[in-house]
Amino acid sequence: MAVGGIACSPVHSLRRTGEKLVARRYDLHSHTTASDGTNAPAVNVRLAQEAGLDGLAITDHDTVAGVAEAVEEGRKLEVEVVPGVEISTVSGGRDIHVLGYYIDTEDALFRERLEQLRETRDLRNAMILDKLGELGLSVTLDEVLEQSRKRPGRDETVGRPHIAAVLVAKGYVADMQEAFDRYLASGAAAYVNPPRIRPEEAIDWIREAGGVPVLAHPGLYDDDALVQRLIDYGLKGIEAYHSDHAPETERHYAAMAQRHGLIVTAGSDFHGSRGGVVFHAPLGARSADAAVVAQLQAASVHYERSHRST
Repeated sequence: MAVGGIACSPVHSLRRTGEKLVARRYDLHSHTTASDGTNAPAVNVRLAQEAGLDGLAITDHDTVAGVAEAVEEGRKLEVEVVPGVEISTVSGGRDIHVLGYYIDTEDALFRERLEQLRETRDLRNAMILDKLGELGLSVTLDEVLEQSRKRPGRDETVGRPHIAAVLVAKGYVADMQEAFDRYLASGAAAYVNPPRIRPEEAIDWIREAGGVPVLAHPGLYDDDALVQRLIDYGLKGIEAYHSDHAPETERHYAAMAQRHGLIVTAGSDFHGSRGGVVFHAPLGARSADAAVVAQLQAASVHYERSHRST
């Protein structure tokens, strides 16, 4: 079957390991060099296999540029790759991220919309560099692009981790965490947040591309009114299980999703490692079983259409 012009194999709930049948495991949140991860998409797939995962989602920020490479490697290694994206939005002055699963990655309008988001991200980066300069920290766009190994005009994103890495390399801060705490995190000295789309608009975009909108890491927002508002608007799932969620937070959002008949997803939010430190957590630190992936497939108009046509 084909998803977004990319062949994907069907999900089975169990696999045999030696003499045992074990549940299939999927990490539904990972980033690659297409956005602010440190590993190429194919490397993430190989790491997923080494971690004992049966599949993973590629959910780069505001781009689907890493999906095709990951799916190709997944074919070779028999690792299921879920096409995804993580869309950056703003509500109440805060960053809110909406995951999209099984979107049509070749949809021209969807790709054009993601390009608009990347242009906004580029504007934010420039504003951050200006604020850093005002604080006496000289970081140029060329230095950030060199650190990110990106070229202007490519269908990829450059983000705050790339700026943080330059701050570390130039000795302005000791590590990535200090870079965010002092300068780049929400409320820090060089943080800026230019106008972006609202999360409701991201939900619309994902659904119009045939995909399934899921709210990413709601525990980081600590705003149940926001979550309820998005549920009422048409959200289809909640990422209850996330590496930055405490156990009680995971239970809270899993219960909230179940009360509303939503899909409960899980993901590590793996970004690779910098300076020997893994961000946010290793692949597989949070995982969902095949039943969750089957729910996402059933909720995806694009997946269902692609499946029927093959």
